[in-house]
Order: sequence, then C-alpha cells, then structure tokens
Amino acid sequence: MSTEIRVPQLPESVADATLVAWHKQPGDPIARDENLADLETDKVVLEVPAPANGVVREIRVQSGAVVTSGQVLAIIEEGAAAPARPAAGAPAPAVPKAASKAAPAEEAKEPGRLSPSVRRLVEENQLNPASIPASGRDGRLTKSDVVDYLGKKPAAPPAPAPAPAQPAAARPARARPAGTRGEQRVPMTRLRARIAQRLLEAQASQALLTTFNEVDLTAIQDLRARYKERFEKEHGVRLGFMSFFVKAAIEALKRYPVLNASVDGNDIIYHEYYDIGVAVSTERGLIVPIVRDADAKSFAAIEKEVGEFAKKAREGTLAIEDLTGGTFTVTNGGVFGSLMSTPIVNAPQSAILGMHKIQERPMVLGGQIVVRPMMYLAVTYDHRIIDGREAVQFLVAIKDALEDPGRMLLGI
Repeated sequence: MSTEIRVPQLPESVADATLVAWHKQPGDPIARDENLADLETDKVVLEVPAPANGVVREIRVQSGAVVTSGQVLAIIEEGAAAPARPAAGAPAPAVPKAASKAAPAEEAKEPGRLSPSVRRLVEENQLNPASIPASGRDGRLTKSDVVDYLGKKPAAPPAPAPAPAQPAAARPARARPAGTRGEQRVPMTRLRARIAQRLLEAQASQALLTTFNEVDLTAIQDLRARYKERFEKEHGVRLGFMSFFVKAAIEALKRYPVLNASVDGNDIIYHEYYDIGVAVSTERGLIVPIVRDADAKSFAAIEKEVGEFAKKAREGTLAIEDLTGGTFTVTNGGVFGSLMSTPIVNAPQSAILGMHKIQERPMVLGGQIVVRPMMYLAVTYDHRIIDGREAVQFLVAIKDALEDPGRMLLGI
C-alpha cells in the first residue's frame, strides 16, 4: 500500500519551512518512526518520521525547497522489501523486517533517527552511535551523550587520514596567493533570517528606549553560598542567578503591569499572567523559550525548566510550543562578558530586561569604600505605552528585590 508523506501541520505563526536534508533516497528501506527528512522553520528543526515500515518509492521535493503544511514530500510503499542493489558486483542483502523489533535500543541510534545536531556531531567525529551510552527517551542519543562520550574518549594518535568534510560556513580560510583577497557568500539560515526580520520590525514599529541601573549582588551571592549545596541535594538542580532575576522581574511587573503588556492596534493588552521568556544562545542563533506561569513556580522549578530549555536548545529538540507566546523577556549577556548593552524588545512584548557581567567594583557605603559584586541592569521598553518614570521605577523595584532577597522570598 502506498502512503503519502506530508509536511506536518505547522503552527499559525509559521507560514512555511525549508527542507534541509533527506536521510533516505528512493529504494531505501525505512522503519516506522525513522526520520525521513529535516524541516527547518523560523524557530526549530522538525523531523519527518515514517508512519510505517516500508520502502521509499518516490521523493517529490528536493533539498532546499520551501514547503507548506500538508504538502506531499514523498511516497513510501508500506511492507515492501528493499530492492537488491549492486555493490562491487554483488547485490546487497535484504534488510529483515523483524530487525526493528530485534534490537530496539540499537534501532534508536540509527543515523536516520538522530537529531540534526547529534548526527552532525557524530559524523564530524567519525563515531559509531551504537557505542555511545544513550540517556534520551526510548534509548535515543542526545547531544550531551555525545559530548560526554568525547570528553571520556582517550585522544587518538595523529592519523594520515584526511579530516571529515566541513560545511562551507565552518571551513578554515584556504591558502591564497599573496596579494589576493577572497570572500565567501553564505545564505542565512531560516532562523538567522527570521531573527534579523524580527529585530528590524521591532525597531521600526516600536519607540524603543533603554534605561540603566546597577545592582549589588552581595546578598544574592551570600544566599547562594549558604544554601547551594543543600538546594542542589534537595531539588537536584543548581541554584543559579536566573531564578532570582525572573522572580525579581515578576515582583516588579506586578507593581508596573504596563511592562507586562503588549500593543494591538490602538489597544493595550494587559496580561494577567507571567510567561517569562529566557533568551538562550545556540549555534543557530538566539532563541527565547518561555517559562509559563513563572509567578506560580518555585526557584527550583524555574532553575530546572531553564536548564531543560538550554539542553534542548543545544540538542535542537525544542518544540515550537516552547518558543511561542511570552509576556516579558530576560536576557543575560553577562555570560559572554558583556558589561553593558541595550537589548531589543522581543515583539509583540513591550519590555526586556538585560543582565550583564558581575564585576567587583569599589563602592561607597556609609562613607567607606568597599568592594562589591556589581552588575549593570538595562530595561529596553516601548515608549509608546511605557513612560520613562514607570520604566525607571520598574528597574529600581528589581534592584531593591535583588539587594534584599528576603523581602522577595517573604512576599513583602
């Protein structure tokens, strides 16, 4: 029986996708749930799994093509056996139909079932996926599994074999004759192009302004030092800084709700919930997964969720649902060493909080010069609906909550 393989239903916010890679060709056998192709949307990379065991009969769309929801990508013949293929003068053996049930753990590590980021890492390091311990669901490899394996693997002696091929954007500069100048033209990925489009739209459609302040993180650092071991033992996650900043932002948003609002035409929509976006940097660009109802979650729950999002982002397994919505965003440029910046609002939101590098600086307290761990904070906001007074007071409220976290924890 022939079965059409179609583009999965894309969310309303995603108009189309790009077919970036086929993992099977006509005549190849395919197992149920094995990945046929990768689709790159504006936000994530989606896999197209096979609905049943069979053989790929026809491919209707070539790599690089733009596709839409429901479009036919390929035809598979369910239950069909793979045709014999000549190889060095001899036909290749047929693949047993029962293979998928005989070794499910190994099947989960087949190249077609690996996520794009895992597959790339395996191929670049010429690894055998079957030899790597897997921690993912249904025995699947994650990028963290491969990274951990590479960290434990003893260094191999230099070999004369050539290095594996690299994508054009990652290749080192070729040796050129003296006096010549070269250049490369590399198309933007869909994610990078979408980021560029959204940033331009935000600056063109909003009256953006940034205000700054600085916060003394002595109390936060003391609190973390005092309870970090007990916290990690109790909750199974490290006590980082992000949960404090998310909680402080929520306290300030409750006092100044217009910074949690958005503009729709001539209307202001005041959101009575707190879905906080946390910006995460990946190899493909900056993405913003959403911590839903963050006001109702504990410090441990926020730290766990942010950690899971970061792991998924590195592995390329974030779902579109993880990235849609959000009423306010927190971004941390300090992890890259940024001392001060003016973040751009993640439209249609109206404000964004920028964290920066913690730096010890001399401060005057009570007439004495003391050294304190200081951080510059920035709030960029849409001046169409947020007055400067509200933005400044909002940032002061965050500063007060962080410098006296006991009040924040007690809700006073």
